[in-house]
Amino acid sequence: MKFLNEEVAKQLEGIFKGMKDDVTVALFTKDQDCETCTDTKDFISELASVAPKLSLENHDLEKDSEKAQEFGVKMAPSLVLLDKDKNYKRIKFNGVPSGHEINSFISSVMEVSGNSQELPKEIMERIEKIDKPVNIKVFVTLACPHCPGAVEKAHKLALENPNIHADMIEAQTFFDMSEEYNVSSVPKIVINDEFEFVGNQPLEVFLDEIEKTQVA
Repeated sequence: MKFLNEEVAKQLEGIFKGMKDDVTVALFTKDQDCETCTDTKDFISELASVAPKLSLENHDLEKDSEKAQEFGVKMAPSLVLLDKDKNYKRIKFNGVPSGHEINSFISSVMEVSGNSQELPKEIMERIEKIDKPVNIKVFVTLACPHCPGAVEKAHKLALENPNIHADMIEAQTFFDMSEEYNVSSVPKIVINDEFEFVGNQPLEVFLDEIEKTQVA
């Protein structure tokens, strides 16, 4: 299955030319019970073909269990972004980041490559004060136009503070997990499996909920 037509491929080629440093996509798939694994691999391969500084590293979730554990990968398909020194940047895409989520994927790739967007001073001061572990789950669907913004915010927080890990979770691919977290509308954001809200809210709302987890 081909995901990118010639026009879109050309547009993406122009965007990816702006990458500062190399980025590696570590993709975890499995052979059984994974309908979207092949699609995800094909999609990322197409993106890498128009981005000279983007490379794909394939892993089997079960055979490469140590590597999966290193990156906190428990589902397939799942992909993590590694910087030019192969450092894990604490952001994950669980499910194929196609549809509207191509926007959050591109944004994350650009950030990891060194094209970082500067945040306001008062926001950075709040982010820097986070000193306890934080996990952010962002449930999305590929048809949701508001979801990429929420994913981008969660991933930006993780990139700015080593105590924060952020996961995009495609709700239909991981339906059982969506039911577990009572996902009825997207984007749904769940922080430390305790605090939650819905919608592409401002970064301040993310921080308001995160700061609740920092109280002793």
